[in-house]
Amino acid sequence: MENKFGIQLQIFRKAILALACVCMMVSSGYTQLPTAQQIAGQMKVGINLGNTLEAICSEDAWGAGHTSQKLIDSMKAAGFNTIRLPVAWFCHSDTVNSIIDEAWMARVKEVVDYCLNADFYVIINAHWDQGWLENRVNTANQYQVNQRQAAYWTQIAEYFSDYDEHLLFAGANEPNVHDATAMSVLMTYHQTFIDAVRATGGNNSTRTLIIQGPSTDIEETNKLMDNLPVDEIDDRLMLEVHYYTPYQFCLMNGDASWGKMFYYWGKDHHSKTDVTRNATWGEENDVEKYFGMMKTKFVDKGIPVILGEYGAYKRKLNPPSDQALHDASVEYYLRYVVKSAGEKGIITYYWDTPGGLFVRNTGTVRDRGVLNAIMQIESDSTTTGFNSIKKENIKLFPNPFSDKINLTIGNPDEVSKIAVYSMMGTQVEIIDKPEIQNTLQMGSSLQNGIYIVKVYGNNGTISYKILKNIDRG
Repeated sequence: MENKFGIQLQIFRKAILALACVCMMVSSGYTQLPTAQQIAGQMKVGINLGNTLEAICSEDAWGAGHTSQKLIDSMKAAGFNTIRLPVAWFCHSDTVNSIIDEAWMARVKEVVDYCLNADFYVIINAHWDQGWLENRVNTANQYQVNQRQAAYWTQIAEYFSDYDEHLLFAGANEPNVHDATAMSVLMTYHQTFIDAVRATGGNNSTRTLIIQGPSTDIEETNKLMDNLPVDEIDDRLMLEVHYYTPYQFCLMNGDASWGKMFYYWGKDHHSKTDVTRNATWGEENDVEKYFGMMKTKFVDKGIPVILGEYGAYKRKLNPPSDQALHDASVEYYLRYVVKSAGEKGIITYYWDTPGGLFVRNTGTVRDRGVLNAIMQIESDSTTTGFNSIKKENIKLFPNPFSDKINLTIGNPDEVSKIAVYSMMGTQVEIIDKPEIQNTLQMGSSLQNGIYIVKVYGNNGTISYKILKNIDRG
């Protein structure tokens, strides 16, 4: 009886909080922001501005330089539409009273505005930041961490309170949790984060917030995280996990006594001569298993999941190792992870740092193979559809392109029309039957971004994903 009464009190408390939240929004002129599920439906492919705003204790401490609108525009042009901004606050605050430096807050806002100007969804978090939270998930430090968590997120939420649903907050990064006791402490940190943000009112009353699984590890999250924190409004929480599996292939930078680095990963990418460097675990079946856990436990229950970090990176190898096979393995890994996650409704954020995918001061893409893999673009224009006309008779090039894309059609009589669509499904260009020839050009009027070209045959359709990227100097 006491347990039943307690549950009824919790339900009553949540209803009162929700009513107060609605009344606050009405009185202040704010309206409810979209749900987490609605926002997740708009997020496509994400990237991290890594080793930048979370660098200790300066934006350029780890070689990022001064982030510019040009860099953010280049990331958008490459096809990303959501970006995660890891941020340090401890380094830029009074560590006694946890008052964040005004100049630093303004700089974070400037970068957030760059992203919003480029029509990104933006996540700002509290990153590692000397481990003030993630290395102190224990009862001894629980009170102090919760105090600082409340102070920081009250200030951050108030500063950004007028921003719309394109801005999301993530309460932590990779909280170091491996057992039930630490998990219970972590849940208090998440609860403090949520309560602090909601208490600031306005758009923060319905802003989507992101909480992290234990260690952002998929297996630990599946095992230990059976409940979410209490939120006064429904459907405004997302869950975050990270994925660098297998470690020997993704991140390991030197052989160890317990094992060697992997250079080759996945189906058709194992070396027949450099066999000690082939991945022995963490390949396609494990990707499906781990992402399947998150789909079953969270996505299928209406809780969106983000893969806040993932990545595998090309190493410079020495003979007799096979450099070309290694490079192809990395691209295949990225392609497979993004595809598998997308099929399960999980939103991916590639971990990029200075010297990585983008040249930070120019925005130039360093590695088209990696970008094409993330964007699921087939460099050889391989079809992703099914058809009765032969795909080898149709070529699109170059891809990516900066001005126009060329089409050559070996059998134009079998093509009824060719249309270009935005990623939202809007038709933006069309060539009808009377204009179809062996050689065509399209795309001159398109803005930077990803598009779908559909070639309609008499009995089927071929679809191609293309990327327009105009170098704006």
